[in-house]
Amino acid sequence: MAIHEDLALITQQEAELVFPAFDAETAWRLGLFLRGLAITRDHSIVIDIRRFGQPYQPLFYTALNGTTPDNARWVQRKSNVVARFHRSSYQLGLYLRHNNTTLAEKYSLSDADYATHGGSFPIHVAGAGIIGSVTVSGLPQREDHNLVVEALCHELEQDHATLRLPSE
Repeated sequence: MAIHEDLALITQQEAELVFPAFDAETAWRLGLFLRGLAITRDHSIVIDIRRFGQPYQPLFYTALNGTTPDNARWVQRKSNVVARFHRSSYQLGLYLRHNNTTLAEKYSLSDADYATHGGSFPIHVAGAGIIGSVTVSGLPQREDHNLVVEALCHELEQDHATLRLPSE
């Protein structure tokens, strides 16, 4: 799939995966579902669900067997992208690649603090906007992104087959 087609589908994902409300119970349910998917599929990932603010509020976190502290650092960097741009980390990474630029060149942001790799997706609440992020780290970036989208589709009763990015 071409980058412009991926970008169009991710824009659709971001428009359709909107919560009517989001609280700690929703985060817990979503996190447990993601954890269950990861265990069933034998994925070694970190899962982080947070509400933005200073400081941010952790709502769900787990590091499965086989992960390292680097995965937790990737989660932080990917989530920083969503907090700053209110877009999925994969969408911004594809956008930058499509425009032949980098985060440092376009926005003067450090790779040490921001990662435009797949796996962090905005938590969008109707009437409130972007309030947080769901992030995973441990798989190839497109798979990280698709895993989060799958869990969001399940929670929001959306058709994952129509919103999933196809395999490369």
